[in-house]
Amino acid sequence: MDDKSRLTNAVVSRRTLLTAGAGLATTGFAGCLGGSSTVSSGNSDSGRDSDSGSDSDSESGPVAVASFFSFYDFARKIAKDTPVTVKNLIPTGLHGHGWEPDASVTRDIIEADAFIHVGKDFQPWADRAIQTLKDDDVDTQLINVREGVELVELAASLDRDEEGVGEGRGKDPHFWLDPQRAKTSVDNITDGLVELAPDHEDTFRENASAYKSDVLERIDQDYQDIFDRASRKVVQLAAHNAFQYIGVRYGVEMRPLVVNLAASGDVKPSDITEAKHVIDENDIKYIGAGVFETRKPAKQLIAETEVEAYYPVTPYAGVRKDWVENNWGYEEIAYKINMPTFEVVLGNKSPSEVGYDGWDDEWRNFE
Repeated sequence: MDDKSRLTNAVVSRRTLLTAGAGLATTGFAGCLGGSSTVSSGNSDSGRDSDSGSDSDSESGPVAVASFFSFYDFARKIAKDTPVTVKNLIPTGLHGHGWEPDASVTRDIIEADAFIHVGKDFQPWADRAIQTLKDDDVDTQLINVREGVELVELAASLDRDEEGVGEGRGKDPHFWLDPQRAKTSVDNITDGLVELAPDHEDTFRENASAYKSDVLERIDQDYQDIFDRASRKVVQLAAHNAFQYIGVRYGVEMRPLVVNLAASGDVKPSDITEAKHVIDENDIKYIGAGVFETRKPAKQLIAETEVEAYYPVTPYAGVRKDWVENNWGYEEIAYKINMPTFEVVLGNKSPSEVGYDGWDDEWRNFE
């Protein structure tokens, strides 16, 4: 029997056992995860994306599910040319946190061979899922992408009242925006996939090494070039507080309008007042706005300040339908969304000079 046949038999046998005994586990998960979701697309698999590391369309090998888009993307690149299938649990069009999944996500986690997650205190639903897996003795392998990552203190951000994540809390969780820190998560995912499918260790490690050197290292260098060329070291964002790692890495001050860590955070009048002061003091003409967040604050700043337009930024926490159709991942989003916007908001280039053909028309004051 070859390696693939052994993997297939093991996975089929395990899933058969899980299906036979999953009633109690499913009930436990549903109680923890059901919540009061207000997003209809979260109630079916139709909004979620999957990608197999093998050439086959069937899930004949192990399945790993990811609680966050960025790490789904890293995992599918690492699993390329292996029998491992990687699935993204986040529905298209939603942010990576601030939502509550339903029982369909519960089933995906129970039936998966591995669960790739972002560590404790970032996605409450994922924390509850992990606890229930342990309580019900479900043997889904856990892969913590944040293991060993050096986190930035929340003192480096704007809201001192945030609890944050990590030991003692008080840490900013958005480390993957720094390409160098993202490399550690690639290593963690690689180690987890090696444990999941050890016969394919060489392929996992070769893929991971290539992704870190060819993609993450290049992204880091190109970001550095953008910020090195900027005469201004302040960026105003009508978005939530998710970009501090870019600021810390490249020596620029990120000024998010929503000063807490949740994409659903409210904008206080004092935040608007402070943003107006930053815009006036730094002669800012363009600002960034979160792709998956309300545009109301950005529009308010355009109406009440000298700002002419807003352009897109995203912490790689979700994807649009057209991005999925074009198979965009972390790399494509960096080059087609974030980098052009940083060039514009820093004053390096005009909006017509960046991005792909038609970028300015598509993204200027986007809805």
